[in-house]
Amino acid sequence: MTTTASDQTAAGTARGLLADSVRGRRPAVARLAGWSVVEALPTFLSGLLVAAALDAFVAGDERSGFGWLAVYAVSVVIGSVGARRALDALASLVEPFRDHLVAGAVRGALRRTSRTSAQKASGSVAVLTEQVEIAREAFAAGLMVTQEFVVAVGAAVVGLLVLAPLTALFVGPPLLLALVVFSLAVRRMAHEQARSITADETFAADMTELAIGLRDVAASGAREAVGRRLDESITSHAVATTRIGRLSAVGVLAVAVGSWLPLLLIVGFGPYLIGHGASVGVVVGAATYVLLGLQPALQALVHGVSGAGLWLLVTLRRLSQVVDCRNVESGNDGASPMRSAVPAADAEAVDASLADVTFAYSPWSEPILRNVDLQIPDDDHVAVVGPSGVGKSTLAALLAGTLLPRSGMVRLGGAPTEDLSVERLSALRVLVPQEAYVVADTVRANLEYLGVGARYADVTEAVDRLGARELIERLGGYEAVVEPALLSAADAQLLTLVRAYRAPARLVILDEATCHLDPATEELVERSFADREGTLVVIAHRMSSALRARRIVVLDGSSLQVGTHEELLCRSSQYSDLLGYWTSVT
Repeated sequence: MTTTASDQTAAGTARGLLADSVRGRRPAVARLAGWSVVEALPTFLSGLLVAAALDAFVAGDERSGFGWLAVYAVSVVIGSVGARRALDALASLVEPFRDHLVAGAVRGALRRTSRTSAQKASGSVAVLTEQVEIAREAFAAGLMVTQEFVVAVGAAVVGLLVLAPLTALFVGPPLLLALVVFSLAVRRMAHEQARSITADETFAADMTELAIGLRDVAASGAREAVGRRLDESITSHAVATTRIGRLSAVGVLAVAVGSWLPLLLIVGFGPYLIGHGASVGVVVGAATYVLLGLQPALQALVHGVSGAGLWLLVTLRRLSQVVDCRNVESGNDGASPMRSAVPAADAEAVDASLADVTFAYSPWSEPILRNVDLQIPDDDHVAVVGPSGVGKSTLAALLAGTLLPRSGMVRLGGAPTEDLSVERLSALRVLVPQEAYVVADTVRANLEYLGVGARYADVTEAVDRLGARELIERLGGYEAVVEPALLSAADAQLLTLVRAYRAPARLVILDEATCHLDPATEELVERSFADREGTLVVIAHRMSSALRARRIVVLDGSSLQVGTHEELLCRSSQYSDLLGYWTSVT
């Protein structure tokens, strides 16, 4: 199996998560190590005491034989106390590990909520509710199995060296070979497990999209294409599951090589050992170390790693894609969401363009926009008009980078929107939707949300330019606390528009952001934005917005026409109809 760079990066981040969860918890690690030594006592003494008891019985000294067995029984009681305390130490490592993952997942999700915000949000919920808990349980099980293996095998090997050093040669090489073979198989199993999970999630996502666009699939005759796509996901999942089953057989082989082969070697070479000075008790004691220490520990390790350990590795690799691993105890995780700093406006021009863009909301639905080309140079004023449901808001979202095209390219400032970070998009454009977003904070906080640090004079200038002075006074001034539920839709929109006016971005997209304002206030707002440095794109709620624009985009079906008011009156029946209907109504 070839390991890709992304796999190596994910594996490194996974190891980093484990290391970060343990780092700084040295007292718990020390307690675990100390009680593990106590837990190892009966395994270490088992072979020695069995050998001593058997030799005593052979010599006819039954009292000594039973005495050695009694000592072993006492060591088992002491070892059980050590095992219980070791479990407490393990628990003190597991819970901080879960907290570390949850905190990192929250920070990572907040920093990555961007162009595909709905998908990101749903992915973050899955991370917090499912994958973190899977990782926690798998980490606990894997840590317990690993600790027991190290304790048992370490005690058995030391006991063999004390009992008869020659017997260690019959145990060490087969054990190392078994561990190497099994570790290679685990890497392959983790790859196949991740592939199986991905295929399963792809199938679930495809089925969801199919349910949404089922009528479109039937109408367009795309049943065979959709069936092939679903079949690919099912086949990929089946292949990965089959390979995991085959690789599981390697674990059985590892147990046989690492534990049963040493036992056969000890028994087979028993006469040789006895001939070189070893007693019968020594041979039986060496076999005891294999049967009571090595074999159960190796079997538990293989079973645990193939199950919980595998899930831990795969889940950590998936979490590494969203977890922000920075230390949460620093007390400063950057700007708060309410006061997040936005980069200053770029001095260079911010052109916007769509080149051969096609967009549909599912693979089987009819495109909302098809092969669309549009150039919006810096400092332009564009109005987008068209009947309801024709795709005006979709065009705005594509320009803003909150939606990505199925094909073609959307560029802002010369760069594809899909390549722009959230910070860079925030520096280039601001999108004001129809539903105004107002937070339960002061009026000043709401107005400065997109431009923290603005001078008081700049804020009051924006308020006056957009005609919001009366609203601010009615709310109680800049330091009054806003209750979003008590605001009218028009008041909320006006606050949001003042906020956008003070934003550093050069491109402003108003997606019916003035629909609740009266026509006079709407005109004042649009003229103020048009006089502001930069580009204004208005998704028009009223045709009067088109009359104020320098250029007009008419959406007609999945295509568009661009021109001035006079040009479109001559060559666009759609525009003439829209204008005539609006004139007759008003």
